[in-house]
Amino acid sequence: MGKTIAQKIFDAHLADKPFSDTWVLRLDRVFCHEITTPTAITDLMEKNMDRVFDPSKIKAVIDHVTPAKDSKTATQGKILRDWARRNNIKDFFDIGANGVCHAVFPEKGFVRPGFTVIMGDSHTCTHGAFGAFAAGVGTTDLEVGILKGVCSFKEPKTIRFVLNGKLPDGVYAKDVILHIISKIGVNGATNCVMEFAGPVIDAMSMEARMTLCNMAVEAGATSGICMPDMTTVEYLWPFIKDDFESKEAALAEYRQWISDEDAVYEKVHVYDLSEMEPLCTFGYKPDQVKPVREMAGTKVDQIYIGSCTNGRIEDLRIAGAVLKEALSQGKHIADGVRGILSPATPAVYQKALDEGLIKIFMDFGFCVTNPTCGACLGMSNGVLAEGEVCASTTNRNFNGRMGKGGMVHLMSPATAAATAIAGAITNSSLYKGKN
Repeated sequence: MGKTIAQKIFDAHLADKPFSDTWVLRLDRVFCHEITTPTAITDLMEKNMDRVFDPSKIKAVIDHVTPAKDSKTATQGKILRDWARRNNIKDFFDIGANGVCHAVFPEKGFVRPGFTVIMGDSHTCTHGAFGAFAAGVGTTDLEVGILKGVCSFKEPKTIRFVLNGKLPDGVYAKDVILHIISKIGVNGATNCVMEFAGPVIDAMSMEARMTLCNMAVEAGATSGICMPDMTTVEYLWPFIKDDFESKEAALAEYRQWISDEDAVYEKVHVYDLSEMEPLCTFGYKPDQVKPVREMAGTKVDQIYIGSCTNGRIEDLRIAGAVLKEALSQGKHIADGVRGILSPATPAVYQKALDEGLIKIFMDFGFCVTNPTCGACLGMSNGVLAEGEVCASTTNRNFNGRMGKGGMVHLMSPATAAATAIAGAITNSSLYKGKN
């Protein structure tokens, strides 16, 4: 019987199996940020266990509230900063070098096919885009991971999503994952791995695949995962070029992390996305999704472009193209609407500067902030007032997510940019289909 990629990764990393359905896995990476890790650090210190299993495999960043907004968040940053220094963790990204964790860590080449990755953050599933098993964990599991380099999981069950066809112009990975979540529901993949395959995935960039895997948790999944191919190798090549004679050799090595043709799945969903259209959420759950045209005219107070979902350079280029066209027609941000752009990493910010994208956003009327997660979870840099509505490229539209009493509509960067022009939800000029 064949195996899924998740099963192959579990087999290769098995350290112990104390119960028939419990797998203790060796970890390749433990990622840390200043919101969840300080609790684990403090607890380890109180137990006289202030040490790490391997400082080269631990990567840390201050990203959720940066720079600190008050004494409490400053203290959280200090705990992480001092811990990294005490334990000789070289890959610690402090103010000025820091970016959104799920953007900066892949950008640095820290995730590879076949890796196991944990972090005290639910959107750790993002890193499955590289053919890795990546999962968000709680404080206890994070502590054990930091101290011993292992984590326990239930035996992986995989749901396969075969995405056929070719996405229409103006339709993006964000629309695809919203479509999938709307079909299976927020509990549709609970305790499972969501494996993405098919022509639509083959045509996606690594950045688009990260967007897709990022929101697997919104369907209840432990991890999202794409199988490695030449697109993966091309993205990683600056970091792996000394390990392989050629890109083809790298691909041959990584092909071990591909599901077998006769692998057994919990379920298989097949979708033809050739006629898909841009989507956005309504209500307070990620599976409450409608075509943008059905939400057209919904007034908004704020536009937010950024986050671990859609704050990468590809996202900024897409939104920038929509705004550039509007600027050429003498348009600016709609009256009564504020726009906020937060590039996900310093490298993204620098590229956007070099390409003139930052100027486009600023000329249009956007506030451009440093890389941060702050607005996405209602902690800083874009919190909503009660009754306000935000068109957002983030990943959650829970009640109060971006501010008590605020409403969040999730959408692609293209749709968010178009909404900034109109002051109400609308399709972008990049989409030529039904409106």
